[in-house]
Amino acid sequence: MTTETPAVRQLAVDEESAGQRLDNFLFRTVKGVPKTHIYRLIRSGQVRINKGRAQAETRLNAGDVVRIPPVRSAQNAGAESAPAANPAAPAREFAILHEDDWLLAIDKPAGVAVHGGSGVSFGVIEQLRAARPQARYLELVHRLDRETSGILLIAKRRSALTHLQDQFRARSTGKTYLALVKGHWPERLKVLDTPLHKYLLPDGERRVRPTSADDPDGQRALSLVRVRQRHEAVPQAGLPATSLLEVTIKTGRTHQIRVHTASSGHPIAGDDKYGDFDWNRRLARQGLARMYLHAWRLRFAHPHSGAQIALESPPGADLRLPAPLAL
Repeated sequence: MTTETPAVRQLAVDEESAGQRLDNFLFRTVKGVPKTHIYRLIRSGQVRINKGRAQAETRLNAGDVVRIPPVRSAQNAGAESAPAANPAAPAREFAILHEDDWLLAIDKPAGVAVHGGSGVSFGVIEQLRAARPQARYLELVHRLDRETSGILLIAKRRSALTHLQDQFRARSTGKTYLALVKGHWPERLKVLDTPLHKYLLPDGERRVRPTSADDPDGQRALSLVRVRQRHEAVPQAGLPATSLLEVTIKTGRTHQIRVHTASSGHPIAGDDKYGDFDWNRRLARQGLARMYLHAWRLRFAHPHSGAQIALESPPGADLRLPAPLAL
């Protein structure tokens, strides 16, 4: 018995799919293929848009032609040659900060990815779609790191998605985070504009480093910082001085706040990628078991009415400061 080899497909993007990220488009188009394999195909250049290489986060336009290489799913391949399919995302609703016919704003908990990807079978968007099977359209407007909590926007119509993303690109939104950092942040250091360079580790995990303005692969990144509180060192607990910052980002680069603060000599508490690992362990013993980065406030124009929307997500109990710092 012979097995038919899947062929290369050239798919035209229709109006309903326009505005979607490339990875989300593929998840819905190529059924039964693990998401980790789809990301490998994108990174290797086998998936192309209009004959050019693309990234997972590339947004599709109506009329784009997506090249999909031959892939075997669990349904059309033998058990020995087919990788195991991802488990279905469990239905889950999240705390709602705002909802209408155009958009949904939720309070994302820390430890939950916004979407499935490398090493993650599913995230917020897949769980919401499972919880709302009647919803015709649910797409992420922006992203938050898995370890970051707070306000996350989901579009319920394609027109809302494009309108909101235009606002983010034009920097007309107000997006402010709370971050607890090591040391006393200098009052004079209010603008961080070091460009950032994104790269991949050998295992495919994303990392970001500060770079120079003449780096062709560097991306402009702008963060505005205000000191909200200062805490003195607590020598008896082995804890250094800290600062609670309000950080407003004008660009949405990967790990932007984490790299900007760490490269300024003030890493974020609990950051397992760019932080002070010995300090993180001491904080964990005092009760702070996660990264202290929280999407606190978000301001934007409603995509339909144009009215100004101002949302706020108070820090949760998991961001309660360790007792020695809270005194």
